[in-house]
Amino acid sequence: MSTKRNNHTKKDKFYMKLAINIAKKRIGLTGTNPSVGCVIVKNDTVISTGQTGLKGYPHAEVDAINNSKENISGSSIYVSLEPCSHYGKTPPCTNAIIKAKIKKVFYGMDDIDKRSAKKSYDLFKKKKIQVIRNVLKNDASDLYKSYKHNKIYAYPYIVGKIACSRDFYITTKKRKITNDHSHKVSHILRYHNNGILISSKTANHDNPKLNCRISGLENYSPAVIIIDKNLSVKVNLNLFNSQKKIYIFYNKYNAKKYKILSKMGVNLIKVDLKNNSMDFDKIFKKIKEKQIDHLLVEGGKILTDYFLINNFFNEFYLFKSSFNLKKLGKNNILATINKLDKKFKNKKKISTYLSNDELIHYR
Repeated sequence: MSTKRNNHTKKDKFYMKLAINIAKKRIGLTGTNPSVGCVIVKNDTVISTGQTGLKGYPHAEVDAINNSKENISGSSIYVSLEPCSHYGKTPPCTNAIIKAKIKKVFYGMDDIDKRSAKKSYDLFKKKKIQVIRNVLKNDASDLYKSYKHNKIYAYPYIVGKIACSRDFYITTKKRKITNDHSHKVSHILRYHNNGILISSKTANHDNPKLNCRISGLENYSPAVIIIDKNLSVKVNLNLFNSQKKIYIFYNKYNAKKYKILSKMGVNLIKVDLKNNSMDFDKIFKKIKEKQIDHLLVEGGKILTDYFLINNFFNEFYLFKSSFNLKKLGKNNILATINKLDKKFKNKKKISTYLSNDELIHYR
């Protein structure tokens, strides 16, 4: 029996990278369960792969075992996260691995769920199955940053997003600020977050749809959350013409508007004020209670600045176009970008696949 933590071979890292990349595809789509990727290898050949199902089931290991058309006895299994060893809505994945007579188990990092954390080792040891832990641990840890957050905190993992011109304006009437390539990436962000939050001001001004408009992913549009202190949102907005869940957090009651929105199926939630502002501590807890644990914020300058000042963002995406708006632009966010630079330690510029646009990822 071995617990090799270092000296992982190039092949081990290669197969683990495959498992991690599989897991990435369903971040934000697996409910309260983490998105896990799994690769089964025999005789240096990948014979099966698996991933956590939508809403969390089946688990990746079981999915890979069931997907295999080969005899997996004596094979090696690579999993992005330690296999679960507890009974929940499904039996433990450790049981499925043992039953399949898999010879070696590799995983990226120990689970942080107390029900399973570091427990699979002893179970596999009893069955004389070799375990190699922490393969590409840094990559796995990075992958599960939102999972770790949601295990610890009572509010969702929050991702910010905003787009600006080269000279830092976010509003213009004459043209789109970013190109179609950037728009597609924005919709992928929506796909990976099960909630999207905006202010009523942005909703009324931009009249957005807030859905995912990538072919094949339309059904994975996030739930919509609108912060609307005075119930001032217009009732004829595009975002109301959909089947997705819509939540409006308000403070000041408007009987006529409340009645109309209720008949439209909108969930209206009253929130007290805190220092004359909406109490976001309570809002975030309510959002988490609605099983929304990955929240994308597509706010304007005011909401983005407020979230930055209050340290609400866990990470942030800034889309920047290649042209200047000059006199055609409104709402300059240079000061906002300066706040981003001060708040986040890590900043990565991405231009690949965006044509002339640029994406800056803050973490």
